[in-house]
Amino acid sequence: MTVQQEAGSGTDTGAALEVWIDQDLCTGDGICAQYAPEVFELDIDGLAYVKDAADELLQQPGASAPVPLPLLTDVVASAKECPGDCIHVRRVSDRVEVYGPDAE
Repeated sequence: MTVQQEAGSGTDTGAALEVWIDQDLCTGDGICAQYAPEVFELDIDGLAYVKDAADELLQQPGASAPVPLPLLTDVVASAKECPGDCIHVRRVSDRVEVYGPDAE
């Protein structure tokens, strides 16, 4: 099963997903920015943040950004490889986490 199919399991295929980072747990390794630089970026404080469609860092706590379908595999890899377990990917419709430390 591909990540795209898995993301749609039990929901509408292509369900909109969003990602957010818990900066309290971020270790600043930058793995996320290596996997998906279009979605993640390290700021001058050494922590990772998500970026909006205009490439602006979203620095408010709990800020989320949409996950573009072409980048879903990279965002999921970021969540799985993150040493801080701080990347959360959830469905927009019901806010259920599908990838990350709180995924069911």
